[in-house]
Amino acid sequence: MIYQTNAISQAKPRRLKRRKVLSWTLAVVVVLVLGLAVLYKTLTYEPLDAAVSALSSDENVTVNKTGDGYVLEPAGMEALQPNIIFYPGGLVEPESYALFGRKLAEAGHRVYIAAMPLNLAMLGQNKADSFIAEHPEDSYVIGGHSLGGVFASRYAAKHPDSVAGVYFLASYADDGGSLNGLNMSALQITGSNDGVLDREAWERAKSNLPDATTYVTIEGGNHGQFGVYGMQKGDNAASISAEEQLLAVAGAMEEWMGSLGDPNDPGTAEDEANAESASNE
Repeated sequence: MIYQTNAISQAKPRRLKRRKVLSWTLAVVVVLVLGLAVLYKTLTYEPLDAAVSALSSDENVTVNKTGDGYVLEPAGMEALQPNIIFYPGGLVEPESYALFGRKLAEAGHRVYIAAMPLNLAMLGQNKADSFIAEHPEDSYVIGGHSLGGVFASRYAAKHPDSVAGVYFLASYADDGGSLNGLNMSALQITGSNDGVLDREAWERAKSNLPDATTYVTIEGGNHGQFGVYGMQKGDNAASISAEEQLLAVAGAMEEWMGSLGDPNDPGTAEDEANAESASNE
């Protein structure tokens, strides 16, 4: 009986010690998680009021939120082709690009703005699948801003039959998203005052683009004003407004998309071939 009593009395302190260790471990984990959450919040770029306002439906544009992001489309009319899929920049909330989407929706296109896990396109590269599935008979272009453009290009490289072209806003196609040799068109838009874009990497990545690539420089534009979320760390000040920069972006995209033709029209490729043949005679 004496030995049994001693064993029980010794077991109680051990259990209490394990409980204390477990409690302290849980407390440390909670503090770390909260700390990471606060750090993530401080690193994330949130939309300014002008972007939030652009997410309101009106007589010109209908805006709907889905599980994968936002859909902006012209109100009261059939959307023009192609539809536009957009991947946001790294750590930028998708709402920050609402003004970009609205301008193209006002021009008649259906625009999908993807919402990425943790606001990182690398974690949602295949978001375009759900958008394309909504209107599988339509034509699509895909692209994005900064990191978003990199992973939009990777999607296009793996699904060349699903998209007619890829556009890059202060972005480029890395080796994993090389479009070189593919039968598609690309649009490269940069701002002359961009202080974030790695120009050397951008220049090297030109080898990953298709022959049919259009380059556009927006004079006075910077990196952050491809969205509406304020000044980005490391960026240079723009000498034009965000409104002016996005108008230039929309104009360049309209011109580029107009040159793509209708991929659903079997006569398009033949017409282009005939036109080229005639010009060579």
